[in-house]
Amino acid sequence: MSILPAPPTPIHLLDLRAEHALIQKELDRAVCDTFDEAAFIQGPAVSQFAAELGSYLGGAHVIPCANGTDALTLALMSLQLPAGAEVILPAFTYVATLEAAALLGLRPVLVDVRSDTFNIDTAAVEAAITPRTGAIMAVHLFGQCADLEALRELTTRHSVALIEDNAQAIGATFRFRSGETTYAGTVGEVGTTSFFPSKNLGAMGDGGAMFTRDPARATLLRQLANHGQSQKYHHQHIGLNSRLDTLQAALLRVKLHHLPAATAARQTMAARYDATLAGMSDLLIPVRDARSSHVFHQYTITLAEANRRDELRHFLQRCGVPTMVYYPLPVHAQPAYAYLGYQAGQLPVAERLCGAVLSLPIHPLLTVAQQDYIIECLGTYFGR
Repeated sequence: MSILPAPPTPIHLLDLRAEHALIQKELDRAVCDTFDEAAFIQGPAVSQFAAELGSYLGGAHVIPCANGTDALTLALMSLQLPAGAEVILPAFTYVATLEAAALLGLRPVLVDVRSDTFNIDTAAVEAAITPRTGAIMAVHLFGQCADLEALRELTTRHSVALIEDNAQAIGATFRFRSGETTYAGTVGEVGTTSFFPSKNLGAMGDGGAMFTRDPARATLLRQLANHGQSQKYHHQHIGLNSRLDTLQAALLRVKLHHLPAATAARQTMAARYDATLAGMSDLLIPVRDARSSHVFHQYTITLAEANRRDELRHFLQRCGVPTMVYYPLPVHAQPAYAYLGYQAGQLPVAERLCGAVLSLPIHPLLTVAQQDYIIECLGTYFGR
């Protein structure tokens, strides 16, 4: 099939250089202020950012830390589970979700995900609960909430904790049958996020945070992230040295102010993709859970014929359209986790998705012309 002429302007999966250029004066001022204060660890911007993000999330306590993996690890540490306790989590996720449990001597129990929303299958979760289950870790994948209604009911009924991996869905909301609407990451005992630069709310380096509505747990998490201490040299717990540095907090304060507009731009682009791609029977557009908003960290299509995914990806690459596969291999197939004993075919939805998903460019500065070109390329490939 023929390759289209080059796109109107170069297309990026993420264009941080351009995004930062729009707010450069604010970012420069934040850097200069941090240098002037010279309080590079636990400077005032850290607590200010935590308070502002907590307000954005509807009044949650926010505990910053060094990165998203530390946030998951600290969240599990705060549960004080016994060695070997089981943690149920999805098989279709980034490895950090699994890694945090394994590092603490807990046993990851993998369950399949829904083929439509890509999020954890709550029926599979319920079937996996045993007397050894200590926690369920839900991942709000690609920007949309997992079924928090069912998860909250399950964790309450079985007296296990809920941890929310919210690295991809900052600002997403979920509406319960009661009419309550709550931010992702603030429903379970602890929610976590990453401020990796590519996230919707990204730093210019590593960073992460934990969320909770429980003041006592917030105190414990702060201690655990700071060598287990509240008072210097007085250690109540075995903890980590996991801090968000002042410079990253100052930059994140600037970017948090612009997050609602960036989210709205992503949602507009996603709606445009939906309207034009829905008629292509060879691919499936992202399915929405009507109870959840979607902040579109990724816009991920699924190929009806999985064996065509790589061919399509190479075609788009030749057209100048970058794409990404999240994730090419399910976590239970990773050599590091062979000890868990899962076999091929045991988690079929996750395995199929790893061969069928493809994420298209979506970021706040993607232009209509660029998006039209991407859509035209897809139409050409599928013979539309």
